[in-house]
Amino acid sequence: MLTRRRFLGYGGAGILAVSSGCRPQHLDWVVNQAEASPEINLSLADKAKLKTQKNLLLGYPVNMNTLSDDFFAWRRQLLDAGINTFAYNNVGNPFKDSAIPNNTHDFEQELILRFGKLYGFPPGNTWGFLSHSGTDSNMHGMYMGRTLLKGRTGVLPKAYFTKEAHYSIQILRDLLGLETVLIETLPDGGMDPNDLKQKLADNPSHPALVIATIGTTFKGAIDQVDRIQEALKGYTSHLHLDAALFGGYLPFTAHAGEVSYQSQSNPALARYDSIAVSCHKFFGFPSPAGLFITTKSHFDEFNELFSQIHNPEYIHHVPGTITCSRDAVKPAEFYFFSTPSAMDKLAEDARSMLQNAVYLMEQMQSHFSYLQPTRVNDRSNTIFFRKPSDRIVEKYSLATMHLDINHQKQEYAHVVVMPHADRKVLTEFMTDLDKDSMPLS
Repeated sequence: MLTRRRFLGYGGAGILAVSSGCRPQHLDWVVNQAEASPEINLSLADKAKLKTQKNLLLGYPVNMNTLSDDFFAWRRQLLDAGINTFAYNNVGNPFKDSAIPNNTHDFEQELILRFGKLYGFPPGNTWGFLSHSGTDSNMHGMYMGRTLLKGRTGVLPKAYFTKEAHYSIQILRDLLGLETVLIETLPDGGMDPNDLKQKLADNPSHPALVIATIGTTFKGAIDQVDRIQEALKGYTSHLHLDAALFGGYLPFTAHAGEVSYQSQSNPALARYDSIAVSCHKFFGFPSPAGLFITTKSHFDEFNELFSQIHNPEYIHHVPGTITCSRDAVKPAEFYFFSTPSAMDKLAEDARSMLQNAVYLMEQMQSHFSYLQPTRVNDRSNTIFFRKPSDRIVEKYSLATMHLDINHQKQEYAHVVVMPHADRKVLTEFMTDLDKDSMPLS
């Protein structure tokens, strides 16, 4: 197996790099529109224009900052070692030896252990992997919860979540064949623990698979994990956290306890069972990926049940993952974000991002109060408000939704203040609001 130590010793182009003598001369691809389908406009020039416009994306939780030179230097080191020049595959459990030597399981193990520590998982009791996306991580969390709960009780659980949960939760609930118990929300959009308690009492014969959201998609609400756990006392349950965006930056703030596995008041007490965090949101990783982290003890129990369904002898271990072949390049690349220097930069980004969210909220309250701007808590980087003109929605790629506010359906938009949304970008946005908008009736 190729280890970090071994490949970091390689120099120059590396023994596995593609030789320039093996590639055709003048391999400069020019898009030939005559070869494209008539309905498709192929233009690298159009793609290049996005580099000058990317910082205007305010409506979706994507960090559009260009990654550091250190990240691209790391990529070159990986390339020099042959990673991403021929087939690599992280099939199976990254904490087991693989029958396929061309893998990056060692990088994957290390980044899971480092991020597990960041989220407060106990040393020696951490398991996880780098998934294809946040939805993939949620799928594994919900499948693990369903498997464990059915294994313990012989009964399929019911899935508990709110209408504010990400739409992928509804898809995954359907995919897993689970009955939904929809929980009411508090005024800020977070799960109502009292309604959860009542719904649990109404369904005593089924275990509970609860999916809590740390940072709801449109409003930025945070489900109260500790109050949810209080409601779950006495019930057989599995609590999975969808912390796609907020789980990226909260560990670097004074609010790290929101996503901590261990209770701050009682470290022996677990606050949840598994967590999903997106890599392409706050971190700015350049392609979709996700962290899935749970305890090794949960995984071992799950894998014993999983082995009754899927035990492929030819890969030399029970994989413990839903997907079989897994991307081996992403874990090696994302390993960069677990390094001390990258963590320092993430902490800096988290601080400035929340400061800019405060700035935007204050300015909108001061100058655009008629848009009814709302930031539901001090941990959120999301401000939602009455929908402005279509021109502004299009320029800044704003997400829009109809919300029921005071028993009236009204169309709203939101800004998600990501690291690229600095004061200059936010000032331009508000200048456009000032030019474009008249008070709404």
